[in-house]
Amino acid sequence: MSKKLLQKQADTIRFLAADMVQKANSGHPGAPMGMADIATVLSSHLNLNPSNEKWLNRDRLVFSGGHATGLVYSLLHLWGFNVSIDDMKQFRQFNSKTPGHPEFGHTHGIEITTGPLGQGIANAVGFAMASKYAQNTLGKNVIDHNVYCLCGDGDLQEGISYEACASAGHLKLDNLTIIYDSNNITIEGDTSIAWSEDVKKRFQAIDFEVLEIDGHNFKEIDEAIVSAKASDKPTLIIANTAIGKGAATMEGSHHTHGAPLGVDEIKASKEKAGFNKDESFVVPSDIKDAFDKLTKGAEAENRWNETLSVETKEKIKVLQNPDFDSIVYPEFEADSSVATRDSNHKCLNAIAQALPGFLGGSADLAPSNKTELKGMGDFPNGKNIHFGIKEHAMAAMTNAMNLYGLYRVFSATFFVFSDYLKPSARIAALAGIPQHFVWTHDSIGVGEDGPTHQPIEHLSQFRALPNFYTFRPADASENVESWKVALKLNAPSAFVCSRQGLRVLKDEKEIGSVANGAYLIKKREGATITIMGSGSELMLAMQTACHLEKDGIIANVVSVPCFDLLVEQDKEYIDSIIDPLTKVFAVEAGRGLEYYKFADEVYGMDTFGASAPAGELFKDFGFTIESLVERIKKDL
Repeated sequence: MSKKLLQKQADTIRFLAADMVQKANSGHPGAPMGMADIATVLSSHLNLNPSNEKWLNRDRLVFSGGHATGLVYSLLHLWGFNVSIDDMKQFRQFNSKTPGHPEFGHTHGIEITTGPLGQGIANAVGFAMASKYAQNTLGKNVIDHNVYCLCGDGDLQEGISYEACASAGHLKLDNLTIIYDSNNITIEGDTSIAWSEDVKKRFQAIDFEVLEIDGHNFKEIDEAIVSAKASDKPTLIIANTAIGKGAATMEGSHHTHGAPLGVDEIKASKEKAGFNKDESFVVPSDIKDAFDKLTKGAEAENRWNETLSVETKEKIKVLQNPDFDSIVYPEFEADSSVATRDSNHKCLNAIAQALPGFLGGSADLAPSNKTELKGMGDFPNGKNIHFGIKEHAMAAMTNAMNLYGLYRVFSATFFVFSDYLKPSARIAALAGIPQHFVWTHDSIGVGEDGPTHQPIEHLSQFRALPNFYTFRPADASENVESWKVALKLNAPSAFVCSRQGLRVLKDEKEIGSVANGAYLIKKREGATITIMGSGSELMLAMQTACHLEKDGIIANVVSVPCFDLLVEQDKEYIDSIIDPLTKVFAVEAGRGLEYYKFADEVYGMDTFGASAPAGELFKDFGFTIESLVERIKKDL
C-alpha cells in the first residue's frame, strides 16, 4: 500500500475524530489524531468480521484510554461495523450509539467497557489469558488470534497496568501486543511534571519484548507489529507520537487533549492535508474500500470454520452453552456447623466438575478463601488461576476472560480488600459481565486481625451498586441455592462468606426463596414484629425471636441472602414476607443502612471493629441474643 494512501487513511481518521469533538463541543481530539497513523497500519493486520462480531478466533483490540474514543468510532465506521456517519454526528449525545466512552453491548464492535485509565490494559491481558487457555484446551490450530491494546501515558501511570502486565510477563502471553502512544502529555501538561520512570526498563524487567518506534513512520509501525506477532514474549511497542498530529498550529500541544480544536483550526488543518476545508464527516470512497473488513473478515471466518473438526465444534458448543442444570451440588446435614467459605468451596468444585468452562482463582488467598479446584491443575493448562496479590488487575482481567466467549471465571479475595477492585466490579456491573466474586471473612467475625481486616461498610457499598448482586448466605444450604440463582444472572455477583462456622438450617421457608432475594423463614400467628437478617446474623435473629416469644412478643423472621434481588420484587411479594402491620427490625454486623428501605430500626455497626476473638467482638458490639432482646424491647 502506498505511503500516500496510508497518509490519506490516517488523515481521514484524524478529521472524523476532530469533527466529532467539534460538533459535540466536547471530547478529546489530541489522542485520536496522534494515533491515527498507528491505527491505519494496525488495521491491515487485524482479523475481524464486522458481520459476526462474536467470531471466536477474531483478533481482540482494546482501547484502554477513553480519550481515544473519537479514534474508536472512526475505525468502527471505516471497518464496516454498525456505526454510521449519522451516529458519529451524535457523538456524546443522549441515547446515541457513540457515548463519551465506548461501552460493551451498546456500540457494535466494542470488545469491552474500559472506562478508568489502566482498565483496558488489564482487560487485554485477560483476553490474552483466555486465549492462551483456549489454545491449551482446544489446540493452537483452533485458536491463533492476537490481542492488541492501544494505551497512553495515563494508562501506564495507573498501578493496575503494572499489576496486569507483570502477570502477562510471568505467563509469557506471546499473543499480547500493547502499543503505547507515548506523547508525553497529560491533562496538566508535560508528563515530566509528575513522571520520570524508564518505561522500557520497567517492561523489560517483567519479561516483555520492548520495541521503540516513530509512531508516525508507517514502515516502522508495520515492522514492529510483524516483530511482535513473531515474539515468544508479550510485546510493548513504544510509539513516540505528537498529540494532535496534523493540527495546523496546535500539533504537540496539551490544549488538544480534552477540548475541541475550534472551527478555524480544523479548517486550516484540513486545507494543509489537502482535504476540503468546508466539508465535515467525509470519507472518500477509496478510503472506505481501503479500510473495509466486511468481505475479508467473513472469508477469514469461513476458512476457519472449515478447519474445525466435528469434535472441536462440539467442544466449543458445550463451552458456549453451559448446562447449569447438570451441576450436582453438595448436600449438608441440618444442624451441623459449616463456615460458608467451606460450603462455597464445595460449591465451586461441584460447578467446575460439571462445567468445562468454569475456572478461577484468588489473589494469593486460595487456602483462606477456600477456592482451590481440587485435582484440576494450574492455569494456563488447568483451572486454578494464581493471580498473585493484585486484586485490582485480577478483577479487570477476569472481566475480560468472562467476555472472551467460552468461559465463566471467578475471582476471590478477603471482603475488606474488595476496596482494591471496586472500579473493576463497577465496570462489570455497568457492562453486565457475569463475573463471580468470592469474598470471604465477611464481618467483625474475622476477629484478631482487627479493624483493618474487618469489613464494615462493604455490604452497603455493593448493595448500592446497580446491576450487581451480592449474596450473603446464612448457611451452607442457602449458599447452594444462591449459586443456582447467580449462575443464571446476566450480571456480576458476589458471594460474601463467613470465616466462622454457621449452623446449617432446616429447609423451612414459609414464603419465597433465595431467587426472590429474601424469604420468610419463620412465620408466627399474631406477630407484631419482623426481624430481618443475613449471613451469620440470621441465626441470631431466629434465636432472638424465640426469646422474645417468652415475653409475649411474637416475631416473624426474614432471611435476606440477596438484598439486591429483594428490592426488585413487587410490593405484593414484599408485603407477603414483611407484614406491613409489624414493626420491622434489621440486624447486621456491618453498616446496614440500606435496610431502612424496609426496617424501622437497624442494629448495625456505627464504628470500625477491633482486634479480639470473634465471640468477644460480637458480644462487645451488641450482636448477642440478650443485647438484641433488650434493644428491641426498648424500641418497642
